[in-house]
Amino acid sequence: MKINSRTYLLLLLYLFPIYGFSQPADSAIVKARAVIEAFIERNQVPGLSISVSIKGDMVWSEGFGYADLEHKIPVMPGKTKFRIGSVSKPVTASGIALLYQRGTISLDDTIQKYVPSFPKKRGPITIRQLTSHTAGIRHYHGDEFFMDKKYNTVTQGLAIFQEDTLLFVPGSEFRYSSYGWNLVSAVIEGASKQNFLDFMRENIFVPLGMTNTLADYNDSIIAHRTQFYMYDEQGKVYNAQHVDNSYKWAGGGFLSTTEDLIKFGNAHLKAGFLKRETLDTILCKQRTTAGKELAYGIGWRIKQDDKGRSWFGHRGGSVGGSTQFIIYKEAELVIAILTNVSKLKYENTHYRIADYFLKEFKAYDGQKIVPGYESK
Repeated sequence: MKINSRTYLLLLLYLFPIYGFSQPADSAIVKARAVIEAFIERNQVPGLSISVSIKGDMVWSEGFGYADLEHKIPVMPGKTKFRIGSVSKPVTASGIALLYQRGTISLDDTIQKYVPSFPKKRGPITIRQLTSHTAGIRHYHGDEFFMDKKYNTVTQGLAIFQEDTLLFVPGSEFRYSSYGWNLVSAVIEGASKQNFLDFMRENIFVPLGMTNTLADYNDSIIAHRTQFYMYDEQGKVYNAQHVDNSYKWAGGGFLSTTEDLIKFGNAHLKAGFLKRETLDTILCKQRTTAGKELAYGIGWRIKQDDKGRSWFGHRGGSVGGSTQFIIYKEAELVIAILTNVSKLKYENTHYRIADYFLKEFKAYDGQKIVPGYESK
């Protein structure tokens, strides 16, 4: 059968749903897709979305499996909304960064300046300490991660922990705390004189074109929101229990798509949305009062992969969601992976995918990131 050029092009588009058709991208995608497919089969992942950009260009965006197993609704990377878990923290940190950039706040302001109702503790707590997990505020206790109570305001959510004793003197240690980010959202409200979610929508999501990023409202009909799944003790997938994330929008309550996260990541590679000085400030490793350097900035993890290459980003775990979001600044590589199942171990899968793209685009010479590489 003779295939005309139009049919052939449509066939290619069907078989290879990617952005651009450069040879390096093709080669990297074939290898990365094989890794993703094996990962999905090995872990029985219901649905997964992945998007990858190099130097601001989306080179791969693809969905695997189902957003809804019962109705066989496929994952669509530009539409399917997943729970992003703690990736909500760097998203919220961009709100703090904007207020800092505008001169509205100082990172070393104490929180009572903006949230006077929060009880004073054994030492002053600063915005810097809140956003770097050095404030001494506790994390979840018991089944709090599975709460299904609705909170109408972010300040109502503070009641969960605000009377608790701090774990340590603020600034002296690092202890991961999602509840600290409840307080961050209250700071944003106090400083901006706006509702937290309105502020995020008007100042972050709309300007960056993140049209599919929003709060995970339980009582709203949200188009293309995935169903959420968990594993039982035998590793079998079942429907996740009902939860209400209104108590922790800032620390773990947003929905998004991989393509929206790519837009967000690219906005942090160069000055523009944020000034260079602001980027340098929030992406600087913080220190304890004793001078110990942390692998955390202002809302961002700052680490190295298994080959010693530096990246910043965050992982996210939620009820019915597991996320990896990593950015290689020098190579301008952004990778976002979202799934609709809890407690999924990525097993360095994200690093393997990064490796393929860095090598194929000649951004990595086997020892270090190559600055000024050519993506040809």
